[in-house]
Amino acid sequence: MTCELMTPTRRAVLGASGALFAWAFIPRFAHAAGGRDPRFITIILRGALDGLTAVPPVGDPDYQALRQSIAMTTSGPEAALPLDSFFALHPSMPNFNRLYRAGQAAVVHASATPYRDRSHFDGQDVLESGYEMPGRVDSGWLNRMLEGLPKGDKVSPGSSEIRGLSVGANAPLVIRGKAPVLGWSPSNLQPVSDDLPPRLMDLYNHTDPLFAKILAEGISTGKIAAGLDVKARGGPGDPTGMEQMARGAARLLAQDDGPRVAALAFEGWDTHAGEVDRLNKLLVGLDNSFAAFQQELGPAWKDTAILVATEFGRTAQVNGTQGTDHGTGTAAFLAGGAIKGGRVIADWPGLKQAQLRDGRDLAATTDLRAVVKGIAVDLLGASPAVLARDVFPGSDHVLPMKGLIV
Repeated sequence: MTCELMTPTRRAVLGASGALFAWAFIPRFAHAAGGRDPRFITIILRGALDGLTAVPPVGDPDYQALRQSIAMTTSGPEAALPLDSFFALHPSMPNFNRLYRAGQAAVVHASATPYRDRSHFDGQDVLESGYEMPGRVDSGWLNRMLEGLPKGDKVSPGSSEIRGLSVGANAPLVIRGKAPVLGWSPSNLQPVSDDLPPRLMDLYNHTDPLFAKILAEGISTGKIAAGLDVKARGGPGDPTGMEQMARGAARLLAQDDGPRVAALAFEGWDTHAGEVDRLNKLLVGLDNSFAAFQQELGPAWKDTAILVATEFGRTAQVNGTQGTDHGTGTAAFLAGGAIKGGRVIADWPGLKQAQLRDGRDLAATTDLRAVVKGIAVDLLGASPAVLARDVFPGSDHVLPMKGLIV
């Protein structure tokens, strides 16, 4: 097993020391239905996923005319994978299809956040902050959810158990906040020699014990999450990079004393031009990430829920460069052994001109906050009142979606 060292500055590492030392005193989840030890993973797709291509409504009589050259069918070369008599799945997602058939994956179609404009920056702000309007970027809803979970028995002093995990070079806004969070990012550097970590530890044990303690935590985390035996390395917008991030995150989440909630962000989903080829590649990376989580989580998979969400959808009509522009409604993916799957959840708005939002977008009929609330209540034991007040302020009218969790 190789050790992949993170490369933050010494100042940044020491600045995080308060959070590191606080990990030993974070309370466990109080709720564990039937002895459940839950995991909740949020994957943000930055750039706006075209839900009408990822999960095409092939049974809608207006779909083919709207999508024209990028319309999908369930027959012929590169056929979409039928999910039911109305919806299909992009052919680049065989792993998700397998989980769907096993009742461990679902789609929430025609969904969106409260945001209704077309700015990536503001859309991602609303998606990750949990506020109804952009401009509030002090913390993310996932971190505030961690703060508000019911308190259980205290973790014994000296334990390394933590509850939050941020994956990537920069922590996604959704998991930033007051609750302490472990950060890990796959290294793009060549593995170091086996004797370098112990030599560094010996040096800092004598010269800077505080930094030595933090370095030891980083080395331990790297050993668990890395060792992926992946020759090719990529970033969060590359299929290999997506899978590597998922695999490393799963290894940390699988630990008995590891985190239980995680956030990842995959880049590059803005498909203004050449959408077919671009989404073929990106969806392979997302699909392989589902398989990586299932494989690496092992027995913990049965108590796991994964939510994949994006800031908004794409226009229903194709533009002049064989792509789609910024839209509204899209598709969210759910996967994991704790998900009551095998279904597409949708109050379908239709694709006729009069049914499209502003005459151009798939209308949103499901509030994404209802999906998150449903998982948080039924899997993690969160309070609906706390979710409405602190996690998604101003969302009292948005009730938790029932029946998402087995």
